[in-house]
Amino acid sequence: MLKALYDYAMKNNLVLPPGYSNKTIKAYVSLSKKGEFLGIILGDDTPVLCPDIGSLANGKEKCNPIVEKRSVIFKDLLDQEDKTKVKRNFYYQVLKDGSDRISEFEVCVKMAEDEKTLLLVAEALNENKIKGSDRISFIVDGKKIVQAKCLKEWWDTYRKKFFDIEKKERSLCLITGEETVPMETVPPVNGLAVVGGHARGDALICFDKSAFCSYDQKKSVNAPVSENAFFAVKAALDHLLEHAPVLANMKFVHWYEQNIEDNSDPILRANFLGITMAENVDVEEDISEDDRTREARIAEIQASKLVKSVTTGEKIPSLSNQYTICLLSGVNGRVMIRQYERGSYEELQKNVALWNEQLELKDLNGIQNEKSKKLNARLLCLLKKQNSDSKIWERVGKELPEITQAIIGAIINGTPLPDVVAVRSLAYIRSQMLEKEENSTSIQIPDATACQWLKVWLMRRKGAEIMSEYDSTHKSAAYHCGAAMAVHAAIQNVAMKNVNATIVQRYYSSASQMPALVLGQISRLSAYHLEKIENEWLRKQYEDTLNDVYCAIGKAIPATLTLEEQAYFALGYRQMCTKLQKDKNERIAKKKNNVED
Repeated sequence: MLKALYDYAMKNNLVLPPGYSNKTIKAYVSLSKKGEFLGIILGDDTPVLCPDIGSLANGKEKCNPIVEKRSVIFKDLLDQEDKTKVKRNFYYQVLKDGSDRISEFEVCVKMAEDEKTLLLVAEALNENKIKGSDRISFIVDGKKIVQAKCLKEWWDTYRKKFFDIEKKERSLCLITGEETVPMETVPPVNGLAVVGGHARGDALICFDKSAFCSYDQKKSVNAPVSENAFFAVKAALDHLLEHAPVLANMKFVHWYEQNIEDNSDPILRANFLGITMAENVDVEEDISEDDRTREARIAEIQASKLVKSVTTGEKIPSLSNQYTICLLSGVNGRVMIRQYERGSYEELQKNVALWNEQLELKDLNGIQNEKSKKLNARLLCLLKKQNSDSKIWERVGKELPEITQAIIGAIINGTPLPDVVAVRSLAYIRSQMLEKEENSTSIQIPDATACQWLKVWLMRRKGAEIMSEYDSTHKSAAYHCGAAMAVHAAIQNVAMKNVNATIVQRYYSSASQMPALVLGQISRLSAYHLEKIENEWLRKQYEDTLNDVYCAIGKAIPATLTLEEQAYFALGYRQMCTKLQKDKNERIAKKKNNVED
């Protein structure tokens, strides 16, 4: 994973030089050539490349030069303890040391030695509502010292005084394989605050507990990485996490070995994660757009040919592009890698296409397929159903991370879904069947998303073939038992409107588990309901449909249903509901056309 992130950073020119970091500066203290205070100039949200001491701080005695918090650079007049005095002394000592190369530094040091000027600066900062945690810097004679001419050359040389390479043990870097002096501590990765991480960032590599160490080695020796290599890894992760979507309290991060456009990305195009194209436009300025588009187009054509070759039999050279997918979260200040997947772009395309194909299920009118939904929305059907839940997304984050990992693995690898998906979907449907909306004139129909979970689970379990609409030739008796339940419910709905408790509310749950015990009783009720239907033609249609369904069940109604059969029951029920609704709509349309004629 580290090598894949390193390669991504190098390919996309994301790497910051060691000892530098992009920071936003809240305000600048403007000084004249002589050190006179001229005022406060507010900054903006544009990140600025600044010197950063990073892991070389080695304790609480050092701070970042040039750009630091207000509380470090200027003493809080109300702070009697002055907790940042040591860091402040270090800050101005660095400026003194660099004043021979950068004259603006000397002006800042003189300002800090003048009590009157310091008081004016403090009052101005307060007036501009600059807090102690806000980063600030200096402008001298109209020029920002962070952009001073010789700043980079000076800092690249000066920062070497904080470590002695000659005296430190060298080892091979885990990322590049080159000999290096490993970093003692690594800077935190940003972007996981919304999934359990700290606002200040989380450590990807750390050995602060003995349980994390091997062979009695200390800290960085357990996983040696060079400064240059890890900064590339951090830059890649920071970049990828910035717009990564959140799934069940995890961030979904993915990238490709070769650059591809969004419309060639099976994950974005499928939209099963709910990612919009606009949120994920990623055009690097240092890469030629023509080269990038050409490369992406070639990858897309090759991948499309490979997918088609499955049915045409045409032999196509394999596509070398690779995908990488990570599910990440933050735990106790550390980056938690929940899942890591790597494979071929061609296989990813086929498997995502397979996922969308297996999800196909007719909508309530029985004509079009159900509209696609985000995976986050689909996960809601795997929670216990509640009438009102203001913290439903918190429940998703707490209850479903492990299930979500398994689901994503199944989608991208084309493998079976875990059984818990079926168990939770069936529980959701049974809860839903107990409810009936007030003044509703239709029968209860299982949630489409929950049924889609069951359909995919069944199709991947034993290679079962399930159509998107009712299949009268299906071999599962449980499937037709569910269909019979739907016909009985429809008959009652036509014969008796607005009953206190429908047969679905009273019998669905038990019928979906023990159909032989329940369907006989429901059949006797339906005989009574059929007599109340005044339209003879319609009554005959329901009788014929009911007879056909019971013939499809076979010689005997199953006594009990397994988990797999219960899933078939739910699908049979829903698909028969949509078939009956489709037939009803066609009758209404035909009657309307006859009247108009």
